[in-house]
Amino acid sequence: MSTSRKPQSNGEKQESLIDRFTSSTHPAVSLARDLLWVACVVLGVALLLFIIFGTWPAVVAVESESMLPGMQVGDLVFVAAPDRFWTLTTAKEGIETGHTMFGNPGDVIIFRPNGDSSVHPIIHRALTHITAEEAEELLGFTNADSGILTQGDNNPVIDQVTTHPHIGRIKPVRDEWIIGKAVYSVPIVGYLPLHIVEFAVLIIAIIIIQELIASRRREEK
Repeated sequence: MSTSRKPQSNGEKQESLIDRFTSSTHPAVSLARDLLWVACVVLGVALLLFIIFGTWPAVVAVESESMLPGMQVGDLVFVAAPDRFWTLTTAKEGIETGHTMFGNPGDVIIFRPNGDSSVHPIIHRALTHITAEEAEELLGFTNADSGILTQGDNNPVIDQVTTHPHIGRIKPVRDEWIIGKAVYSVPIVGYLPLHIVEFAVLIIAIIIIQELIASRRREEK
């Protein structure tokens, strides 16, 4: 009677792909591991901000001087959904209730002009609500919708009498065009997202240099 013989185990446990990836000292693998860690941290922070503030993007950078002195170029602004924390308040309503943000009555909103997602969002103060009839009679719009008039604190006129180079005249801001309202700003930090490509290249270069130095030290040992 014949019996099958099981292969003898050498007592060594075979490493999984994940184990090899996490423990490898190869420069390329180590670089990939570091980049993956950075990506996970960024995604984790982005998810946390979305949960807290209820909108995306939850942070924007100030790129112009239109909101001086309350907001400076390079400020990083935290953005909340219009109904998060408090009800969105216009400057007209803020004068009546005493609600002020960034040095003046009313909220500062971030919106997509004319609802065009291909155009960079604008961050300006919400002045007052206006009806479609008022937009046509007072501002000369045709087939206008009701919405909010907006203006930069440092600008001489409202946005709705100006012309955007890519979409034409800026219309009163409809609710669905509003990304959110500004709740807090941090000076200087906004320069990072304004130069995100350069910053990413710098981080990757630093990681590569560190890995090359570490690899050389291991070889010397």
